Amino acid sequence: MNTHTLLLFSATVLPLVCTPGPDILFIASQAMSGGTPAGLRATTGVLLGYCVHSFLVALGLAAVVAASPVLFEVIRWVGIAYLVYLASKLIRAALRSGELVVSQGQVTNQLYKGFLTSLLNPKGMMVYVAILPQFMDRRGSNATLQAVVLSAAFMFWCAVVYAAVSLSLGRVGRRRLSGRRRRMIDGSAGGMVLVAAGFMALVRQ
Repeated sequence: MNTHTLLLFSATVLPLVCTPGPDILFIASQAMSGGTPAGLRATTGVLLGYCVHSFLVALGLAAVVAASPVLFEVIRWVGIAYLVYLASKLIRAALRSGELVVSQGQVTNQLYKGFLTSLLNPKGMMVYVAILPQFMDRRGSNATLQAVVLSAAFMFWCAVVYAAVSLSLGRVGRRRLSGRRRRMIDGSAGGMVLVAAGFMALVRQ
């Protein structure tokens, strides 16, 4: 797998990683209520959940999708439609006023809860099933290795972003995000996800 493909994949999934969703909101709530250690435990649990998705990829799930032109195209456009839907929700949210309130309910088993959060997160599933196969070379000799490398790249960005959220919110510990900042975050995230959908629409194997 060449560096260009890996960078393009990273540019596509990074906006999704940064987009507010079940993973980030759970990690943020634990960091705010229990400090940085709680946030990092939740982050570890989330990453362990994605390890399960990676294992399915290693078993050949992504290779099967990448090797079937019809299935590939169907899932590709389902993925694009999902990203456009997610972007539209974020942009609509950016147009609404009001503060973002993150629950500060702390749980005692952040690792397990984080694991379940990512395991059942549809956004994560979409990355592995609909996005990852598009960056695999169907003519390549080792589809499993390609899938594992791409999966590792996704998990790397998850670790970086989620650890940063844990460290920053663990120190701040604020319950609310001002309406102006919340709208800026939602609007920026919506724009980035829309760009990611554009990347996917332009990808050709």
